[in-house]
Amino acid sequence: MLERFLGKKRAEEPGVGQQAPDFRLPTPEGGSFTLSEALKNGPVVVAFFKVSCSTCQFTFPFMERLALWYRHDPVAFWGISQDDAEKTQAYCERFGVTFPSAIDAPGYAASHLYHFQYVPTILLIEPNGRVVFRLTGFSKAGLTRLSEEIGRLVGRSPELVFLASDLVPETKPG
Repeated sequence: MLERFLGKKRAEEPGVGQQAPDFRLPTPEGGSFTLSEALKNGPVVVAFFKVSCSTCQFTFPFMERLALWYRHDPVAFWGISQDDAEKTQAYCERFGVTFPSAIDAPGYAASHLYHFQYVPTILLIEPNGRVVFRLTGFSKAGLTRLSEEIGRLVGRSPELVFLASDLVPETKPG
């Protein structure tokens, strides 16, 4: 609405079925992450987040669960943090996240490529660079579908995301 008022048209978000824009970001440890390089080894799950986002904090332990369950399969999980390295490392320690992260701050170069408005935004990208799944916010059904799509891409039955003992809402907006 504001863009229309200002005479600007907002770019479309890369959605399911579209090519994922490539990006290269530093890691907190001093290395780098390049999407196109990661895709050479198989599908990639990228989860954009901000450390102060309560929905991200709620979602990431379930992302960690998926990353651990699929750790022996050819799929990579990456967190894309909109915060600095120190805050990102503290976040990962606090929420038990062991999969790697890259830093999209300052400036949010990768986030801007994807034109999303809310975090967490989670994408599953095939090795050919096509987005096959996208989720914004927290959704039990959405994370279950993510596991199903990963299972399909790696050629095995999907892992359960939620256990009977998990008392979580069906959704939580980003």
